Amino acid sequence: MDSRNGNNAGGSKSNSRNSGRNDYGTDSRDSGRTGYGTDSRDRGRTGYSTDSRDRGRTGYGTDSRNSGRNSYSTDSRNSGRNDYGTDSRNSGRNGYGTDSRNSGRNGYGTDSRNSGKNGYSTDRRNSGRNGYSTDRRDSSKNGYSTDSRDSGKNGYGTDSRNGGRNGYSADSRNNSRNDSSIGSKKGHSGNMPNRTSREKRSSSKCPVSRICGGCQLLDMPYEKQLEQKQKYLEKLLKPYCHVAPIIGMENPNHYRNKVHAVFDHDKKGNPVSGVYEANSHRVVPVENCMIEDQKADEIIGTIRGMLKSFKIRTYDEDSGYGLLRHVLIRRGFTTGEVMVVLVTASPIFPSKNNFVKALREKHPEITTIIQNVNGRETSMVLGDKEHVLYGKGYIEDILCGCRFHISSKSFYQVNPVQTEILYNKAIKAAGLTGKERVVDAYCGIGTIGIVASKYAKEVIGVELNRDAVRDAVENAKINGIKNVKFFCNDAGKFMVNMAENGEHVDVVFMDPPRSGSTEEFIDSVAKMKPDKVVYVSCGPETLARDLEYFKKKGYEAKMGWGVDLFPATEHCEICVEICRTK
Repeated sequence: MDSRNGNNAGGSKSNSRNSGRNDYGTDSRDSGRTGYGTDSRDRGRTGYSTDSRDRGRTGYGTDSRNSGRNSYSTDSRNSGRNDYGTDSRNSGRNGYGTDSRNSGRNGYGTDSRNSGKNGYSTDRRNSGRNGYSTDRRDSSKNGYSTDSRDSGKNGYGTDSRNGGRNGYSADSRNNSRNDSSIGSKKGHSGNMPNRTSREKRSSSKCPVSRICGGCQLLDMPYEKQLEQKQKYLEKLLKPYCHVAPIIGMENPNHYRNKVHAVFDHDKKGNPVSGVYEANSHRVVPVENCMIEDQKADEIIGTIRGMLKSFKIRTYDEDSGYGLLRHVLIRRGFTTGEVMVVLVTASPIFPSKNNFVKALREKHPEITTIIQNVNGRETSMVLGDKEHVLYGKGYIEDILCGCRFHISSKSFYQVNPVQTEILYNKAIKAAGLTGKERVVDAYCGIGTIGIVASKYAKEVIGVELNRDAVRDAVENAKINGIKNVKFFCNDAGKFMVNMAENGEHVDVVFMDPPRSGSTEEFIDSVAKMKPDKVVYVSCGPETLARDLEYFKKKGYEAKMGWGVDLFPATEHCEICVEICRTK
């Protein structure tokens, strides 16, 4: 996952319509892999509700009039029993309410009129039951929608007018279906059981899993996760090829070597860090994540604890004030090298030398620290300008026996243990003998191409992201490989030019983003007539679409191998061997 073309939080895609993998959503229309889509309008932060008039951050509610007992509200006069809050008048039972009039029981309502029971509703008029809705008029049931007028059922839409079902889209008008779901036409939510949020949180391994939305299968036994993914792959690819049993992880926890944290502050000004709630800019505080590298989480917690003593304010997207926006940690699985990227709203970083020194004293394992400047009013994580504050400005890791140079913006798979398995399957499927001319399309920092170069005569790598190409060239030098060349270009256009010039290749490796490849690219492949195409996909649905088009062009899928790179989520990767039949 993490994409090739462009960049967002270390992935290669930013502010894209077909954005890439593992991007923590960037103003995307058809956002890419695991992208937590953003760019909502009246978005609150860390508060579990938004569009409240006097809304606090991380507060479970503010300025609540008729909210009920056990309401987490603030500035309270005559508040009901067990109120964790203040400014609540005559609050009603169990309503975690904010500026709520006549809110229903158990309604986590904010500025809600006539809100339905159990409706986690914000500025809702006549909203449906169990609808996690913000500024919704006549919204559909169970729709996790924000400022949605005609949002589809179960559509995770934000500021969506006619949002498609299950599309993790932000500021999307006609977003696509099932952007991030496996085998379910109603996404991973389905019809929500009528339980309170507290009951759901208590039954999960992670206290914020239902709010975060990143680990859809966290509470499912791992064997069941693999079984579900296998059935999904078999059903989807049945018309094209057999799928071997999916390869799972021995230890499916804390596998992500790249961790991104959004920084914000609560109502009292205390720094908080975590992830965006799905399809919003509300920050869910996270201290420990079941799938993230534990050392990375520890470093993020240390940075959060240092901010007050250094008088560093977290950035406020509404007001535009503050300095620290995000922290990105990348860790070499084999080398143990650690990169810390501090994303700031301004290039001016007061006491940065002392801050870096203090951070290094607490974490001597950090090998490089980078300041990335993102002063734009955008949902993109990384900006264009960077300053190395400590170390060499990159880390290195070893994959499939090769050493790779990894910068802050370059694509590198987040699960190196399973990536080795995936790449070895791809190399084996190619059947290289040392005589072949090979194209590595969507090559990123050159991982597949460099690994394959040991078994091929010549490898040509193509990648749109300039930073990734720079890393790929460096990686070839580091490994002493001379039979690989890398080009900065769109893979489809590059292949078309090769075909028009009458060039021939024997094998094509392609590892496109979740949106899949294009007919233009597949046409160019067919013109060059390679004997084999090895398709590595993190979007099985678009893979099936592309296999259908390959079939029309005289190519047939022979075998597929599923590899679980993303335990606890609905995603997986699959490698397919495709052979020319005409």
